[in-house]
Amino acid sequence: MAEAPESEPMPSSSEGGVGPDVKDADEPLTKKRKITEKEGSDKLEHRLGGILCCAVCLDLPQAAVYQCSNGHLMCAPCFTHLLADARLRDEAATCPNCRVEISKTSASRNLAVEKTVSELPSECKYCTCVFPRHSLQHHEENTCEERQYKFSQMVVDTAQSRRYLDSLVRIVSSLVRSARRRPRRPQSYRGRVRRLTGCRFACIGCPWLGPAHEARAHEAACAHPGKSAADVVATLAERERRARDAHAVYSQVLDLLSYEKITFNDLQLKPYRTEEFVHKLYYETSRFSAFGHQWVVKAFVNKNQRDPTQSSQREITYQLILKSKAACALAVQWVALRGPYGEARVRPELAAHSFHDDAPDAPPLPLPLADDNDTNRLLSNKAIHFRLIMFLSSK
Repeated sequence: MAEAPESEPMPSSSEGGVGPDVKDADEPLTKKRKITEKEGSDKLEHRLGGILCCAVCLDLPQAAVYQCSNGHLMCAPCFTHLLADARLRDEAATCPNCRVEISKTSASRNLAVEKTVSELPSECKYCTCVFPRHSLQHHEENTCEERQYKFSQMVVDTAQSRRYLDSLVRIVSSLVRSARRRPRRPQSYRGRVRRLTGCRFACIGCPWLGPAHEARAHEAACAHPGKSAADVVATLAERERRARDAHAVYSQVLDLLSYEKITFNDLQLKPYRTEEFVHKLYYETSRFSAFGHQWVVKAFVNKNQRDPTQSSQREITYQLILKSKAACALAVQWVALRGPYGEARVRPELAAHSFHDDAPDAPPLPLPLADDNDTNRLLSNKAIHFRLIMFLSSK
């Protein structure tokens, strides 16, 4: 094989028309820069998602972000869950990564991470469009056209059956007409959507729930629009019952405000341990006065379960106890609400019991929290703050 003369340089891939970079050299520099920036941004988003995730659930935080003294990140639900587990075990909470002790005073919020996570792109669960995480919830609840159709609550009078059936026929007919007039997206677009949605005839009893791209075929063959008014009476009656139960407690409280003897107390449930072999956690308030008697409120976790840390579903049960002697029976009604320093939202539910010497303890009742995650939030605090409003019926 002949060697090339020393005076003639060997051709390189960057010179001449043979090398692989010739095609790239012909392309505009701006196009190559755009492609490189897009690929870099996609990789950066994935890298940030792995770096800024919670150390416990390994998911991106939804709201507040806490960090230990060594900088390991935890989302707010996992942080309160760790503190609640430590409270139930009667030990100090530690970081899952470095095992350093954490508490509400030692841990701090990382605002930089919270703002960074809120700007990361995320996909809508209905239409698959990409939005920043801070605006995704507003889009899914208000502006997304592929979300599950919501109907307003209807309340009808069941006393007059004849007029009820006539009005029901008009309501069902108008619902069917409005549902059929609802604008649709092109079929080519709907074929790309693979998200769950409900039938538009759900207000008259259709329980179907499936992918959005199958909704059109189901609604065309749905049997509920062809039902008579008498067939959907039970469905609308059930909707009316749920609405009546939701508003019953407010009307009952308004009636109780006419009582002569009303009192309220802002209480603190402080944690204690039983003196048994297994030191179970329970909560108790100090004695407080109401209607000339002494009272105490006790609370338990998961109805005195042996080890509540083994259960992911946790419930706080409270009990009103009369501590002084009663000459006659005391018919008391009460409602527990969030106190001035309380963090958890409490749904108002009315309770009643007749207290006397033979039955000084009211039956245990679950604390009606609006969110199940609030249970761990309450357990992570040093005390549970709530307000107790009591009504005494005069005989």
